[in-house]
Amino acid sequence: MEPLSLASKPAKHFYALINYEDEYVQPLILSALKARLPAGSYTLISSISELPSPETPFLQVGAYESLPFEEAISYPTSTLINAYIIRKALIRKHYLSTTAYNWIAKNPTSILKTNVKPACDFELDYAEFLDEALVEAWELQESFQKNEGKEPEDREWWILKPGMSDRGEGIRLFSTETELQSIFEEWEADAPDSESENDDSESAEKENEDGDKEEKDDGDYIVTSHLRHFIAQPYIHPPLLLSTPQPSKFHIRTYVLASGSLSIHVYRPMLALFASAPYTPPWTSPSLLSPHLTNTCLQSPTSLPPVKAFWSLQGITEEMKEDIWKQICSITGEIFEAAARGMMVHFQTMPNAFEVFGVDFLVDGEGRAWLLEVNAFPDFRQTGNELRGLVGGLWEEVVGRVVGGFFGIEGEGEKEGEGDLVCARRVELGRKA
Repeated sequence: MEPLSLASKPAKHFYALINYEDEYVQPLILSALKARLPAGSYTLISSISELPSPETPFLQVGAYESLPFEEAISYPTSTLINAYIIRKALIRKHYLSTTAYNWIAKNPTSILKTNVKPACDFELDYAEFLDEALVEAWELQESFQKNEGKEPEDREWWILKPGMSDRGEGIRLFSTETELQSIFEEWEADAPDSESENDDSESAEKENEDGDKEEKDDGDYIVTSHLRHFIAQPYIHPPLLLSTPQPSKFHIRTYVLASGSLSIHVYRPMLALFASAPYTPPWTSPSLLSPHLTNTCLQSPTSLPPVKAFWSLQGITEEMKEDIWKQICSITGEIFEAAARGMMVHFQTMPNAFEVFGVDFLVDGEGRAWLLEVNAFPDFRQTGNELRGLVGGLWEEVVGRVVGGFFGIEGEGEKEGEGDLVCARRVELGRKA
């Protein structure tokens, strides 16, 4: 797009810096701007230095680390960005658990009580200190006691998740303290002999949203002294299984738009992400994770298609699909309100920000949707090429609803109640520009 002269710009005009740093998503965002906004209503730039002035209406869509948060705070009526500064109350697993727990304590009839598994969170630096780490994990200790002397199929099973990992890293299954101890000991045994083998390079560190350092390692192990936060939750068994062509576990990926301070919209076109192996109960082979993990990043290119459109799934009645959808909308609205009202230190909204989250749910054999996790900057590429239009449609609605609305530009956006972005909750926090 050629830059417009100041004389030719319409009354409503903004500058846009679009650098999502993902070749799958970048063209979809650019296409969404073109499809939903009038020609000449925006000018694409490659650097914030190209703005005529700091007060110039400005949109930046990019990676979290590249966003101009200081400018957004200084110019709340003219600068729009695609992420909130602080939202770990939702995106960190151990914080998400606390968010739900605190909200349920104050709102005992909340849907979070019946659709979020309670979690025990603990911190652990080294495997030898596991006993001390579990001192206050009452539910876990009680479960261990009940499981004593029982056959594996009669035990209550748990799933272990590092609080700050992603892409399925570090997830394990266990039912006894001995099994849990073995998991941490195995990680320590597999770790490099010297910290210097991994940690001397600055590339091993990345800064998170609060300026803390996170250590990342290549390889299929977790260094507990690096990822010290863990949660353990009761394993959901049996899950709803669909034949693909053999009975397989899947989870639902839902895209959620949070905007301003604060509206929550859920995108009706959802994804079903399947495990790469037929489902088996956890006690048959606890160390075999392929029947249980549905993360597409863990699957080989030769496996069966791991991602399908939810509404086209066979083997689920339309009535059941609609019920699952209603549960998802209700849970999503509730957990975002719980974070916004009950965890304000760890989730801070802004009137001039929006963010697209990937929210994951697992449906059990009785049709109940369970909240698994909330992901910031979700991996849209897992949608694949066949369903690429689903992501494109999402960004078109984001542009039409949020971008056009913020800059006062009437384009091809939907009115409330139209389109595939369905309002799940509006929370009035009193934070206005």
